Amino acid sequence: MDAWTQQLGDTLAKQLVNREAAGSYTLGCSVETLRSAAEAAGFALFDTDLKGVKGKQNLLNALAVAAKFPPEFGANWDALADALCDLSWHEANGYVLLLRNASDTLGLSANDREIAQDIFADTVVYWRQRNKAFWIFFA
Repeated sequence: MDAWTQQLGDTLAKQLVNREAAGSYTLGCSVETLRSAAEAAGFALFDTDLKGVKGKQNLLNALAVAAKFPPEFGANWDALADALCDLSWHEANGYVLLLRNASDTLGLSANDREIAQDIFADTVVYWRQRNKAFWIFFA
């Protein structure tokens, strides 16, 4: 990693801890820079590749694998909300959900996409209220 990339990573690590700014964003740096920044900040990073993912079950499965949800994960919207607001198996200073190769629709119907977006937004608020940042980056 060159000095410029390291500096960018250090700056990003400082930004990640700002829970008030946490939310959903398009990733403006390399995945490696984000990974380094998350590690420096003590954050868990859930790297989810959504290339070719279509449908609710496939999205839920991809998220479950990336975040290593417990075996009892129910693979439904309520279970996703519960798992993202628990994460007791990933104790960290904060969390980053990286959604790589996501289509504009996340491979979902309009109704399911709205539900997923609501769950993501609620997750950000949930963790903010617990003094932790939860970031979602689309790359």
